[in-house]
Amino acid sequence: MWNSGITGLFVDLTNRLGLNYEFLATGYEAQIWRDGFITTLYLIALLIPVSLIAGLLFATCLTSDRLWLSAPVRASVEITRNTPTLVQLMFSFLVLNTFVSNLVGGAQNNPLTPFFWVVAVVGLHIAALHAEAIRAGIEAVPASTVEAARGIGFSKLQILRYVEIPLAFRASLPAIVNNLINLVKLTTVGNAIAVSEITYASIMVWTQRDNVVSLMIVILLFFSLINLVVARVGLWVERKLAVPGYGL
Repeated sequence: MWNSGITGLFVDLTNRLGLNYEFLATGYEAQIWRDGFITTLYLIALLIPVSLIAGLLFATCLTSDRLWLSAPVRASVEITRNTPTLVQLMFSFLVLNTFVSNLVGGAQNNPLTPFFWVVAVVGLHIAALHAEAIRAGIEAVPASTVEAARGIGFSKLQILRYVEIPLAFRASLPAIVNNLINLVKLTTVGNAIAVSEITYASIMVWTQRDNVVSLMIVILLFFSLINLVVARVGLWVERKLAVPGYGL
């Protein structure tokens, strides 16, 4: 009978429901699981700004009249959004990472960790989706609004910075929030290259404890809660940035 402290009480109660969380009473396995939660939160905290900044840059290039800017980004966006994220991650880690290791004289000298590749691949994948949403928003800005800005002396760069991007960002916020929700879920691909996020940590535990159902319940609740927060924050930002009379 587990009866020591809050953890023991929790284990006792869940045991009566047919769930197995006895590993929480052991230091090693419990620490692996806690580290998995923390790693997932780190990934999310890094990926959100990385994807937004890269997506904004990509959208700016996509709407440029300069072919040397728009064409490479368009090719990158098409490849990125049309291939599975897991395939991109495996290609990057097994091919590009090996190439880097060979350049620097061996894997021991390679500064690029599996964590880096998850941030880079997932961040650029979601950035491609952001870019398309923001590009559509830029192209949806009324021509009369652009002409008015041009009429008061704004340069093309100033129109993009002060008129098109602010309005486009507001118009594309629902799509961006959906992309961020997808981003949170895509952090789980890290387990394919042994990044110890929550799903990888859970696999490490349930292979020893045979408690897949118990851990999957927590994982589902964990991601549901995070994405509920992302969705609510996105809705709040959308309302705060709404422009009266702009149809939002």
